[in-house]
Amino acid sequence: MIDCHAHLWDPRRGFPWIRPGSAHYRPFTADDLADADAGAGKGAGLRGTVLVEASRGDAAETLDLRELRLRRPDLVAGYVGNLHVHGDAGPHRFGTLLDAWGDTRPNGMRIGGPAWKDTPEPARRLVPVLAEAGVALELNLGEGALRTAAEVAAAHPALAVVVDHLGNPPNLLKAPGSWYQDLELAAAVPNVHVKISGLLTQQHGVPADRTTRLVRQVVDAFGPDRCLVGSDWPICLPRGSRAQSLDAARAGLAHLPAARQQDVLHATAVRVYGLRG
Repeated sequence: MIDCHAHLWDPRRGFPWIRPGSAHYRPFTADDLADADAGAGKGAGLRGTVLVEASRGDAAETLDLRELRLRRPDLVAGYVGNLHVHGDAGPHRFGTLLDAWGDTRPNGMRIGGPAWKDTPEPARRLVPVLAEAGVALELNLGEGALRTAAEVAAAHPALAVVVDHLGNPPNLLKAPGSWYQDLELAAAVPNVHVKISGLLTQQHGVPADRTTRLVRQVVDAFGPDRCLVGSDWPICLPRGSRAQSLDAARAGLAHLPAARQQDVLHATAVRVYGLRG
């Protein structure tokens, strides 16, 4: 298994969204991730982690993630940077940077925020560069994430688009909104992929069998070769451990043959992110 969604941070170096007094207001280091690997890996066959930027707010965060990948290949299978903070570079300079990094360039670049319309134009102009370089675009937006992914992916057929956290559906105890319709819309665009992550946080209080059905619905809509899994560690910790987070994702795969489960747990990540198998 490849855990396609984990974060590292130190609040003393930025990350303004992490508030003092919260469970997340402490450093989470590579050594902490290694300890979490040991716990989550028992019986799960965990083979690596994709680190995802955590909105530190500066381009140097991408460099730090790259350095961690180089320094800890035993732990870090790949990394996803923040596209917003590279917007000022412009398409040409950003493309030159990706070329210079070669095999150590990011495996994905993420855009986050409430909605696509809130994404600064300089960051949007970098999206074609990602398509040309073979770097995935990752989206962590509000409830319109799946619809946005469908639109962006259709405009850039060579671009792999990865939607975080199932496209951020509402908690199942609340009204569903347009998420189910958007799910079918995104599933119809072949270069949209979905990450099964964030379950413990987003679906807190929802019976496990309903969460399992939610995951199954997503996998059946997209197919195993367009789904990935992620723990969202350490975001998940107030609600459960990394192992519990990954188990919640795996529960929704139980109806699949073993080989198709491995597509979701491993093969899709290798292909979409360009990881070493």
